[in-house]
Amino acid sequence: MTTEQEKRAEELRALIKAHNVAYYDNDSPTISDAEWDMLMRELIGLEDQYPHLRTADSPTQNVGGTPSKIFSPVTHRVPMMSLDNAFEVEALHQWQSKLERKLAEGTKIGDLVCELKFDGLAISVRYEQGRLVQAATRGDGVVGEDVTHNVLTISDLPHVLRGAPPILEVRGEVYLRRSEFQKLNREAKKSDGKEYVNPRNAAAGSLRQKDSSIAATRNLSFWAYQLGEVKEGPDLVSHYETLEFLSSLELPVNKNAKLVKDIAGALEYIQEFQEARDSLDYEFDGIVIKVDSLPLQQELGNTAKAPRWAVAYKLPAEEQVTTLLDIEVSIGAAGSATPFARLEPVFVGGVTVSTATLHNEDQIQEKDVRPGDKVIVRRAGEVIPEVVRPVLSERPENLPKWEFPKNCPSCGSKLERPSGEARHRCNNYNCPRQVRGRIEHFSQRTAMDIEHMGEQSIDLFVSEGLVQDVGDIYSIDFQLVRSFEGFGDLSVTNLQKAIEESKSRSLGNLIFGLSIPHVGRTNADLLATTFGSMDKLKETSYEELQAVEGLGPVIATSVHQFFRSPDTMKVLAKLESAGVNFQGPEKIELAQTLTGKSIVVTGTLESYNRDEAASAIKDRGGKSPGSVSKKTDALVVGVNPGGSKISKAEELDVPIINEEAFEQLLETGEIPN
Repeated sequence: MTTEQEKRAEELRALIKAHNVAYYDNDSPTISDAEWDMLMRELIGLEDQYPHLRTADSPTQNVGGTPSKIFSPVTHRVPMMSLDNAFEVEALHQWQSKLERKLAEGTKIGDLVCELKFDGLAISVRYEQGRLVQAATRGDGVVGEDVTHNVLTISDLPHVLRGAPPILEVRGEVYLRRSEFQKLNREAKKSDGKEYVNPRNAAAGSLRQKDSSIAATRNLSFWAYQLGEVKEGPDLVSHYETLEFLSSLELPVNKNAKLVKDIAGALEYIQEFQEARDSLDYEFDGIVIKVDSLPLQQELGNTAKAPRWAVAYKLPAEEQVTTLLDIEVSIGAAGSATPFARLEPVFVGGVTVSTATLHNEDQIQEKDVRPGDKVIVRRAGEVIPEVVRPVLSERPENLPKWEFPKNCPSCGSKLERPSGEARHRCNNYNCPRQVRGRIEHFSQRTAMDIEHMGEQSIDLFVSEGLVQDVGDIYSIDFQLVRSFEGFGDLSVTNLQKAIEESKSRSLGNLIFGLSIPHVGRTNADLLATTFGSMDKLKETSYEELQAVEGLGPVIATSVHQFFRSPDTMKVLAKLESAGVNFQGPEKIELAQTLTGKSIVVTGTLESYNRDEAASAIKDRGGKSPGSVSKKTDALVVGVNPGGSKISKAEELDVPIINEEAFEQLLETGEIPN
């Protein structure tokens, strides 16, 4: 060991302690959770390698917060401990092996309970003779702060419990729903008040208000997940039984907790909720895995900081800090000019990100991000990464604002911003980037689905002059293509076959594939079913388009202008000449039993695939969104459904029905009990 390592350990202890004060005590974090995790992991690594560097006051040996002097101190009868973290799958297997080495030979840890690790503020709520008498923050784990006056304002936390033991301490998390957080920051922005960084800090700040009337306006929520001190309570033998006991007292217990057999089951749970992370109305940053058996928990015991029988698997951070290297502009298939951030590569949301969307000029000005800034980048689920905001405390002096370019980066034409629109546009139909973009869009699976027509092939065909618009796809000289490097007989035959098959795609696919500004897949299908043929659609007046329910004036204008363009007429003539389908399906008038209803489908149905189920709903006047919300009228559940959708439906009291009931719903419009 060197003096340099001793100095680094001391430096890390000081850094982490300072960040802990900012995070736990001041509710104003100075670094991201991921950066804090990196510092802590480095310190743990040094202390494991050189055990004599581990001091009693090291952050690795203590719970993070300290009680403030603003609120009365509360000594916990049972310490409120923290959790050890695992960042890789292998660490979970190591955790299991380590536990089983501590148990009697041949003893396995058995069943596990998986729970979401909520991103809020841990508290202990004490009930005596069934009445809520005290609530305290975790503090340093031994002494916390009395926040009873604010906890009493939490509407979903009962003040009185029926059938509770004489003494009952409930451990849980105070949190702020995402929807409430957004509402809070919108109101703060209107009044030039303080905007919170994230829901966790908003919840903590709300709970630490001297005036409980302020906390009452924040609509805080609570999840119960553990017991503290209990006197004359039931004889519980498992943690899952504990959760059921808490729920029986009508305390709010998250329904996503799950009993699994082993680490493999825990990994399936992690995968499911990593994918569902952004669909829930509350934030969680990991999965807590606990040994279910309470006798085994007792035998395994605790370290100075954390229980040995539980571990928190940390999900990849959804937000990270990196450097904004530059702001560039991309040109889309319909000519829209979209600014995007060129970033110092950063690992966020499970992938390495080097670019992120900035949407439009207004958002850049509103966020005030500038090349050279340190910025917070967010990637949630499968959502495209976005730049959230700059880190103003690290902005270099005199950093100039970014200005939207006046000319198209692809063709040099002047960029224009139509009145009432947020985006700039390049109006040069022959702009090289637009030409390639239109062909790529036309060929994609959700449009004309031309397999083997990838970006490289398109770039080659355009540069060689074989294809200048989507109509040219159907007259490609394949004899010439065979002479190009990389195109053998089999690949050319496959491409020819895919192009020929695309001629029979639906009218909706074709309309979507034409890259009409503002027209997505849903509106393309709406135009196809409303007008029935391409010939009728291209002759339709603006008034007829505007009369279509669901289009609106912007889309009506865009469609009308698109079909008045000579360039469009040339392309349509080529497509028609090639034999591409211009006819919509024959209309079958179905009873509009689902008018005004929103029906979500999850899992595999026996009689419908996903698209067919959605069409069956839409054909009867209903809507078929991809996620459950308070506007959902019913959730149809098939085989292997998504657990997060079911949980959301249960949370919102949305009726859950099977396929048989779905058939009845289609026929009558009535949701069976």
